[in-house]
Amino acid sequence: MKAVRIEAPGRMHLVEADIPVPPAGFARIKVKAAAICATDLEVIDAKIPANYPLIPGHEWSGIVDAVGDPEDEHWVGKAVVGSNDVICRKCPACLRGEWRYCEHFEEIGFRRDGAYSEYFLVPVYGLSEKPEHVSFEHAALCEPLGVALGTMKKAHAKFGQTLLIIGAGSIGLCTLAVGRAMGMRRIVVAASSEKRLGIAKQMGAYATVATDKEDLEEVIKKYHPDGTDVVVDATGIETCVQQSLRIARKGGTVVLEGYGRGRIMNIRMDDIHIKNLKVIGAGNNWNMHSTAISLIADGVIDLTPMISAKLRLEDFEQGIEMARKRPEGFVKALFIND
Repeated sequence: MKAVRIEAPGRMHLVEADIPVPPAGFARIKVKAAAICATDLEVIDAKIPANYPLIPGHEWSGIVDAVGDPEDEHWVGKAVVGSNDVICRKCPACLRGEWRYCEHFEEIGFRRDGAYSEYFLVPVYGLSEKPEHVSFEHAALCEPLGVALGTMKKAHAKFGQTLLIIGAGSIGLCTLAVGRAMGMRRIVVAASSEKRLGIAKQMGAYATVATDKEDLEEVIKKYHPDGTDVVVDATGIETCVQQSLRIARKGGTVVLEGYGRGRIMNIRMDDIHIKNLKVIGAGNNWNMHSTAISLIADGVIDLTPMISAKLRLEDFEQGIEMARKRPEGFVKALFIND
């Protein structure tokens, strides 16, 4: 089979690889669509721990081609999305449903080969069937949509609350979509440039702020004069986290959705203490694929504006370059297999 493999940090090639054989409990997926995530760039550059050589890819959809256990034969031939979490299902965390806290946790696309390929393996227990009328391209975006769903669940966000999202990448835009679906109001999206803010407007943002041209802390007062109920930082950047703490209203909520890349950051403790803020970590989201595909299927959420380019595996260098340079209007490139 064809696959795009990271041989070592910084070295990535299109290769011919063996088609994997599923062990008991796993399904082999014939990949139909796989999206490039900014996190994949971190894996390529060895900024996230990974097992090399590695086939990356954790945003995907496809068809079950084979299973390792005869009891799972009913999955064969079905179009699916699914979890990338490989867990023991026996430890206390697993039994609580907190998969990412499993003592033996491994993630597909990081510790195990992923979806930049024609076939790969996933656990059967994490599969969700794709409705026929949902495209494989849209289904592949269930993973970032699931991150946004997990974020808002952790934040205990409510109908009618005001929302500011700092960052207009795929996670920020998915958070916008979820916030709108929940009935949050006056949703403002801020980003360091205007490249993706047009997409935020297209997806229903009440307002957008280009922070390279405007002072976010001043502008947000116009849109949320009573203060912002929920501020989501989708960047993981120190200055943005600091701004989030200053902008949230007294008694409000700040959600740290962005990946900090292991950096130590400075914050002003009194911004949290005196304002009685709730500061919530929103990494490690699990078990959201079924909800995500249902929301897409029912037309509650439309992520069409996020699909910027459709490529073949052979064109992976073009896709990676777009993901790095993020040209005007670019959010997601997807690999499409026949």
